[in-house]
Amino acid sequence: MTANANRRDFLKAGAVATASAAATSVIPTAVHAAGGDTIKVGVIGCGGRGSGAAANALDADKAVRIHALGDVFEDRSARLGRNLKGKYKDRLDVEGRVFGGLDAYQKVIDSGVDLIVLATPPGFRPLHLEAAIKAKKHVFTEKPVAVDAPGIRKCLELVDEAKKQNLAVVAGTQRRHQKAYLEVYKQFKDGAIGDVVSARCSWNGSGIWFHKRNKGESDAAYQLRNWYHFVWLCGDHIVEQHVHNLDVINWFVGAHPVRAVAMGGRMGGTDARPNGDPQEVGHIWDHFAVEYEYPNGVRLASYCRHYYGPGDVSEMLVGTKGTIRTSDKSMYQINGKAAYSVDQDKEDVSPYVQEHIDLIASIRAGKPLNELQSVTESTMTAILGREAAYSGTSLTWDRLLASKVSTMPKELALDSSIQVTPIPVPGKYKAV
Repeated sequence: MTANANRRDFLKAGAVATASAAATSVIPTAVHAAGGDTIKVGVIGCGGRGSGAAANALDADKAVRIHALGDVFEDRSARLGRNLKGKYKDRLDVEGRVFGGLDAYQKVIDSGVDLIVLATPPGFRPLHLEAAIKAKKHVFTEKPVAVDAPGIRKCLELVDEAKKQNLAVVAGTQRRHQKAYLEVYKQFKDGAIGDVVSARCSWNGSGIWFHKRNKGESDAAYQLRNWYHFVWLCGDHIVEQHVHNLDVINWFVGAHPVRAVAMGGRMGGTDARPNGDPQEVGHIWDHFAVEYEYPNGVRLASYCRHYYGPGDVSEMLVGTKGTIRTSDKSMYQINGKAAYSVDQDKEDVSPYVQEHIDLIASIRAGKPLNELQSVTESTMTAILGREAAYSGTSLTWDRLLASKVSTMPKELALDSSIQVTPIPVPGKYKAV
């Protein structure tokens, strides 16, 4: 069999998809997909999450080979290659395919890979998704998938395009692949708490990394290296991080919100978010509180923050017959009683690996998972909350979705000068 035939046909080789179980909220079996022909993976974005996703894909299936690496900073691509050689030396073949620059994504896509991992800053996600799907590549995309309304519209267009091409698109909303969440969801669908009447979710953490500007570093290079602190790259932390919790609520409610009213701000003064000129320290906020309204009248109270204090990463749903509580502390309760015991399943596969198992198995079974619609709606949910808070207005989903305001710089090169917008002030900031 030729190499090209391998790439075309590896997905036809055996293995019933555990992924289809996830799609119907049945707990997937925690086993590796059966090995078949080589699966050539290209990684776009070689920072922390890209490094993790590459290892997760390798752990998910023994047929996976890392074939190409790309990052705007080539030294990161090279470093990831060196790091992977330690544990996965026989499954790394990237000689001549380690790329850098703003066009590295296209070089990876064109390198003969079967599956693309997208882990760049979210501002680039619509562009990279479009390029990968246009090239008929299966995709694992990190969340979120956009930072503004034009990006959301592009991703929504790509949902149907991926389906037409019979391509899998699995997102890094790993809770949808996590055994405990799936078990709780099954009990929820079986009527454990009745109909949802309200919900709460939060990602309250102590902060995030911050890098000072290197001497002589351009605005573009500095902002790309410090991407979490600039809206055009990360969408603010409500979008980049809190999207996980919002995705869980959308999943259980079975819809996305139609309206949001919110508040928040920027306290600053911490190591992770110092005070100073936004051009140097970024312009995202460090706390949000949002009330979302869903089509069925359900209200969601959403909270997220990045400053020091007690942490809370959790979700709660209140129903007509009881409540569900989930959290990152392995607590899964229905009506105050344990709904799932992690202690009973200590050998369970990490959800970060399980999502890749599900992705590969679904393709092999000829039933490729497509999670782009759900992750796009959850991303838009986060953007809606951000824009409602920034503007100080009650903002509807439809009005914001029609917005033509793009956060992406009109021209971008690594030596570009990029003037950041002022820190948003409610009442002055215009959402649309």
